Amino acid sequence: MRNTRTFKIIANICRLVLACTFILSGFTKVIDPWGTALKVSEYLSIYGMEWMQPAAMTFSIWLCGAELMMGCMLLFKVRIRLISIFAVLSMTFFTVLTLLSATLIPVEDCGCFGDALKLTPWETFAKNVILLPMALVVWWRYRPDRIFAFKPVEIALTCTFFFLSMYLGYYCYIHLPLIDFLPYKVGVNIHEAMQAPAVAPGESETVLVYRNRATGEEREFSLEDPEWQDDTKWEWVDTRTTSEVPAIRPLVSEFALRDAAGEDVTEAVVTRPGRLYMLCVTNFDRLSKRCARRMAALVERARQEGAGVVCLTPDPLEGVATHDFGSGEVTCYNIDASTMKTMLRAENGVVTLDDGTIVDKRNCRDIRP
Repeated sequence: MRNTRTFKIIANICRLVLACTFILSGFTKVIDPWGTALKVSEYLSIYGMEWMQPAAMTFSIWLCGAELMMGCMLLFKVRIRLISIFAVLSMTFFTVLTLLSATLIPVEDCGCFGDALKLTPWETFAKNVILLPMALVVWWRYRPDRIFAFKPVEIALTCTFFFLSMYLGYYCYIHLPLIDFLPYKVGVNIHEAMQAPAVAPGESETVLVYRNRATGEEREFSLEDPEWQDDTKWEWVDTRTTSEVPAIRPLVSEFALRDAAGEDVTEAVVTRPGRLYMLCVTNFDRLSKRCARRMAALVERARQEGAGVVCLTPDPLEGVATHDFGSGEVTCYNIDASTMKTMLRAENGVVTLDDGTIVDKRNCRDIRP
């Protein structure tokens, strides 16, 4: 059966579908290791494995890099039998995991495609149910092949895929994601994104309320109903118009800043005219001297430009309203840790606004005053 032309065509289609899925899934996650690490930490917390959370970043890069590597090897048919075994094992594991997520464990999004594509647990489970038989077909097609008989070209390709996948994850970890799929991408005006978009109302309906002159009973009619037109029987009471307006959340709904006194200063910051540098610091105690020097130089340059500078941090301010990076005091505001990590995928860095619009984002090591 595995040697028939029809089965070979089916197996090749399955191989290509699996390869494209693994490449897309691995790429969208490996270019955002911070986001993937957050999702890994969420799963570890759900399963009571918090002791592994310090390794979440390393694990996320290895996992997503391996997924991308596996997709490339499937695409180029490198050690196809060995990779098909890994594909079957991984699809079996994730099918069971997503079934648990859909039925027993409260997970809104599996994170299979990072922030590029959101899938519910049931959608993810359906995807895996489709891909698992495909992996089995590929495994059965290449089952007679030897597992570890690597040719020189296959060794070269395997090493190339491995190093490229891991380096891509590491590069995005020390800099920023190559592609930003998050709400705070360059070009977004934060103040406008915080407002719910105006939407056209859905279908509207006019309802006429009439009272029966004989019994006093009130009844609702549509405009098309001719019965209400009998004014000897019905007396007009009211006219109502109903419409369905879909509930649409703002693009940015959780961005909030508070000063050392606990006052909300969000509006004042995001509507400030001109250029504003928002220095993002996760923890002042862990801020490296090199990063502090770069931020100090940026503060000095901003003052020469006449631009504004503020510092955003989830670190408790405890009544301390400013911080000196080495070139003068900078006003500090509190921001939620997850919001800051959504806005800037880095431990520390800077987000630049022009009239409230994000024009640049940099990891601290990329700040060049």
